Amino acid sequence: MWHGRRDIRVQEFPDPGDPAPDEVRLRVAWCGICGTDLEEYLHGPLFIPVKEPNRLTGVKAPLVMGHEFVGRVEEVGQGVHDLQPGDHVAVDTLIHCGECTFCQRHQVHLCEQLAIMGLSTHGGLAEFVNAPRYMCFKYPTSLADPHAALAEPASVAVHATRKGRLEAGETVAIVGAGTIGLLNLQVALAMGAGRAFVVEPEPRRRQLAMDLGATSSIDPLAEDAVLAVRRFTRGAGVDIAFEDAGTTQAMAMVPDLVRKAGRAVFVGLHDEPVPMQMVSVVCGEKELIGSFSHVYDEDFSTAVEMLSTGSIVAEPLITAQIGLDDLVPHGLEELACGKARHLKILVSPRL
Repeated sequence: MWHGRRDIRVQEFPDPGDPAPDEVRLRVAWCGICGTDLEEYLHGPLFIPVKEPNRLTGVKAPLVMGHEFVGRVEEVGQGVHDLQPGDHVAVDTLIHCGECTFCQRHQVHLCEQLAIMGLSTHGGLAEFVNAPRYMCFKYPTSLADPHAALAEPASVAVHATRKGRLEAGETVAIVGAGTIGLLNLQVALAMGAGRAFVVEPEPRRRQLAMDLGATSSIDPLAEDAVLAVRRFTRGAGVDIAFEDAGTTQAMAMVPDLVRKAGRAVFVGLHDEPVPMQMVSVVCGEKELIGSFSHVYDEDFSTAVEMLSTGSIVAEPLITAQIGLDDLVPHGLEELACGKARHLKILVSPRL
């Protein structure tokens, strides 16, 4: 439970009880630690409501964290007919009002009152949780639970690729080979990218990108990444560049990686001003596209399907699996002190 900055406690918490109508009661199997969780631990509160309860959920801190989780159905509420006890499901976790302009346009991830399980109400770093039926997606038993736990970050990559309007055969650049970047690479290739260039300073991540199908990997500390990409593309640049690093340097670079009339998709979160050479953007008619989160029945469902069919390989991205009692010392603190050593750390209340 998040109580405050650097104050997360493993403690007893009331059982959520029987599911309400159109809800599902889940026994949590695995929950991933997200970069947002780390930021809440180190610098929060950012999204977690502290002074006033969240308008949609009625919950404020202290609350149970965790928004990248999977579990097994224990019980279904009234009105749920397509899931049954024993089913394995991945949970989307985005809660929307259903009434605002964006919800009416089915842009539920842009809801004016958007809430998130694990940040705006109790989430998946617990033994049991109740979740709305609409956000629960069944996956086959052939997909291991730890691998299915990457459905949420994978859906971010699916959404980014859709926002970039990738067409078969197009060239792409991925800037940042963290969890999201490596998922973005796999999704782009699965959706038809012809060549994919990865820009990443950490050598192990560059090698993993190559193992996962990258055409070439570029160390931006050793050479000019823009010149390298242009060299690979006969001076033109790529059709689409995805910014998955969330740094000033990466964001400033991305528009220069794309060709004229190309698309630069920004996925990483960064709240500092970013200097950009706008002449090439304007004169080259380049598109700058923001990509935030995912839509449950478009992106999340696709991510679950891609994981289930092997289009996305999750195992190489899982760098540690720990128990709930180890969340702070071997999870959050490990990420805080050595982010380069890890990609995705998974937590289980069963260990």
